[in-house]
Amino acid sequence: MQEAETLIYLDHAATTPMRPEAVEAMLPFLTERYANPSGSHRFARSVRQAVDEARDVVADVVGCRAGEVVFTGCGTESDNAAIVGTQRRHGGVAVCSAAEHHAVLHAVEHGGGRVVGVDAAGRIDLDELAATLGDDVTVVAVMAVNNEVGSISPVAEIATVVREHAPRALVHTDAIQAPCWLDLRMLTPHVDLMALSAHKFGGPKGVGALIARQGTVLEPLLQGGGQERDRRSGTHNVAGIVAMAEALRLTDIERVAENLRIRALRDRLVDTLLAQLDDVIETVERASKIAGSAHICIADVESEALLYLLDEAGVCASAASACASGAMEPSHVLAAMGVEKRYSLGALRMSLGCTTTGAEIDRTIEVLVAAVRRLRGI
Repeated sequence: MQEAETLIYLDHAATTPMRPEAVEAMLPFLTERYANPSGSHRFARSVRQAVDEARDVVADVVGCRAGEVVFTGCGTESDNAAIVGTQRRHGGVAVCSAAEHHAVLHAVEHGGGRVVGVDAAGRIDLDELAATLGDDVTVVAVMAVNNEVGSISPVAEIATVVREHAPRALVHTDAIQAPCWLDLRMLTPHVDLMALSAHKFGGPKGVGALIARQGTVLEPLLQGGGQERDRRSGTHNVAGIVAMAEALRLTDIERVAENLRIRALRDRLVDTLLAQLDDVIETVERASKIAGSAHICIADVESEALLYLLDEAGVCASAASACASGAMEPSHVLAAMGVEKRYSLGALRMSLGCTTTGAEIDRTIEVLVAAVRRLRGI
């Protein structure tokens, strides 16, 4: 493997490096401030105060009340709590789009729910959604930003359709990919539930949050000590919670400037690749997606082989395809979008973030062009 300092990391959609400030914030709670925040003595109360302060920070960035923030173990748990918790409490049917993350898609399918088609950008088809909704629907889940192709969903429009055709249904958004790119305060008024995951915006792995708006009642997934107002039992991951709040606070402060910087780098990367390589498509038009997403599909190249060559050269990226039964198959997202298989089998997801530099983009272009030409036998 390449030495760490020579790696070019273009997989921020999978996970982000922890912010130094978040690491610093969590260290005291891994050493001297180790008390259980559920205790009654002064040591425990001081730690509980840190959890409460972190909750206030998350609430401020999200644009909700502090009491609406439920700390969880990860984004998958938050998504499951929203969907499964709703069905366990209220019954009925769950609905989601065909391009959702598996944390949502599998939860909906496991509960016998309905899956709605998407457009060419991976956004839920509003007409099909309206036709699918009815009085039996109790929760509709749609991601704010697609984790593979980066497309941004019109959450406000989706919520309007749901209110009109299934007025008793809760609206849940998987906003796990959103904090670095979107102002969460613009999403919150339109939804009842929202999932977040700390490691997608510079926080640690193993901690997330579910925003459950006031009046939203869910059946908890975990039974136990009744933490988080009986909504999520289990001892608080205090260090993770504090670090998550600090990472989210800084992400919110820097978001606008970072969007401008990263968009320029992304455009340079994709424009140069499209100019130097034939038979390559940009999967989603840039006006419809986040600044950090550089998702392309390359004809006559298999993602697995391409990723191997990139990895050899020290470029970390990912693909939207997986090997099943010895045959490459397109990801469920690209299949739902109707991307031609000739292109989808050569899908490449390069996701930029806070560590990405211009020099890294130039090196990636050099490596990627050479790798594609090698695989095509040019």
